Amino acid sequence: MRLTARRGGVLSRRWITGEDGRHRGNVVEAKHLQPSDPDMMELYLDLHSQPCRSVFLFAKAVGIPFEFKLVDLAAGQQYSEDFGKISIMRKVPVMKDGSFILTESVAILKYLAQKHSSSVADHWYPADLKQRACVNEYLSWQHMNLRTHGSKVFLLRALYPIIMGSEVPKEKMDAAIEDLNQSLNLLEEKFLQNKPFIIGNKISLADLVAIVEIMQPVGTGLDVFEGRPKLIAWRERVKKELGEKLFDEAHEVIMKVTSLPQKMQSNSDLEMLIPKFRKIFS
Repeated sequence: MRLTARRGGVLSRRWITGEDGRHRGNVVEAKHLQPSDPDMMELYLDLHSQPCRSVFLFAKAVGIPFEFKLVDLAAGQQYSEDFGKISIMRKVPVMKDGSFILTESVAILKYLAQKHSSSVADHWYPADLKQRACVNEYLSWQHMNLRTHGSKVFLLRALYPIIMGSEVPKEKMDAAIEDLNQSLNLLEEKFLQNKPFIIGNKISLADLVAIVEIMQPVGTGLDVFEGRPKLIAWRERVKKELGEKLFDEAHEVIMKVTSLPQKMQSNSDLEMLIPKFRKIFS
């Protein structure tokens, strides 16, 4: 992917889709600062982040045009003055649709599905009351379960040594992996059961949010799918529905996450980030 010139702490690229919803590539803009297309939705993302990947994948998969605004979390760009003008939350993803700004990935996903309901297939966020409730049930559950536990394993394996200056204590890592395994068990037994996808025969936002969370610890070299044939088969169905090329594109940076500590060490703002991570690890 080619990036355009830096604009106020973020890098920008555009994703163009054809009328059939297929990706047409990223259009590189001029080197000098130019105003954004007021009709082009902007997504502020860093694909190291699993919620960012869910929004990116959904918009690309269903053919919603957007301008990709890279907010480099490892470089601390979320704390820049310019990004603070977009969102005082200082987290990604952020969606800017005209003058309307929305944070929180689940809210963004639902907004996009409903705004583009005339072109987005119903199965992503079904109009049927009970099916939609099942999507919402998973989205409500995952935040404090699969997301929390997968993120903790990722942070311990990828960032703990550089932040804390030592290896992760074995008991801390073992406990984190056990919590993650319990969440994966619930995903299989409660939500997936014997269905092709979480709500039935077709993919939904629930599957999309689930897969990006599971891939987070996978990026550190931990095979969470090992010994889980049902989850492996589900993963392959999700990849097929999204398109393997798009799936791999979205996860390219997280599968190369071993380079993240070195990148952070070269970041002059690392000292500012260390206390925030130490609070998480304590």
